Amino acid sequence: MPELPDIAAYIAALEPRILNQPLERVRLQSVFVLRTADPPISSAEGRAVHELRRIGKRIAIALDAEPADDPGNRLWLVIHLMIAGRLHWRPPHAKLSGRQSLFALDFLSGSLVLTEAGSKRRASLHLLRSEQALHDIDPGGIEIFSPETTLDKFRTALTQENRTLKRALTDPRILSGVGNAYSDEILHSARLSPIALTQKLKLEEWQRLFDAARSTLTLWIDRLVAEAKTKFPEGVTAFRPKMAVHGRLGLPCPRCASPIQRIRYADNETNYCPTCQTAGKVLADRSLSRLLGSDWPRTLDELEALKRR
Repeated sequence: MPELPDIAAYIAALEPRILNQPLERVRLQSVFVLRTADPPISSAEGRAVHELRRIGKRIAIALDAEPADDPGNRLWLVIHLMIAGRLHWRPPHAKLSGRQSLFALDFLSGSLVLTEAGSKRRASLHLLRSEQALHDIDPGGIEIFSPETTLDKFRTALTQENRTLKRALTDPRILSGVGNAYSDEILHSARLSPIALTQKLKLEEWQRLFDAARSTLTLWIDRLVAEAKTKFPEGVTAFRPKMAVHGRLGLPCPRCASPIQRIRYADNETNYCPTCQTAGKVLADRSLSRLLGSDWPRTLDELEALKRR
């Protein structure tokens, strides 16, 4: 799922292309992608783009009010890419072909097309009437770069329930915009275990986590936004070669060279360095540890010995 740095890159690429440009037409290839009926989607057509904004992992496009002197009548197109949705910039009025193309927003300079891989249709488009409606769809997580987000506020948000760090970082009601990929990178930077419990952390560990969240996200926002300013981000992915741990099972940790390990569960995975994050302990992978039982390796040395059997 595209996360905060990816959404920032999309917005950086879209602003010079569609800001202040009239939306000529909305073309729906899939009727199921539009999740609102009032106001009708046709009411968005003809209005110019006033602003682009990130709401969690959503992209919100503000359309000028009608009449222009009534900002309260501004409409908002909200795109949620979910796991497999991706945006593409195509020539004006580009043909929507194939089952993966869900909708197009047509502008004079080009068409913004949403595609979604796979058979499940989770990506969505909403048309909302007001700022309040926009606020209502925000899951409510704190913004890590807000001036109001201090270390104390960060710690308070993550300790309301005693959860693992991985789960707390990826809960949109707690922290805005962070998901599976960048939570791995944050925890590696902070040298903290993904299964450490939030209510067990020491103050020094909270400081490391807070600093790592800001520095890791800043690094990737700057990197991806710079790329987006030269070309539209067509290859958005959760697995990037320059990441430290996410998607790097078996590859050397950039800090200590130990092989990166992984925990898989449902459709998600957690990647970590045992040496840097878990004091050398190999965390139990639910599916494999059930199979191996008492033979599940507890350290990197035991894991290597198991591989040699």
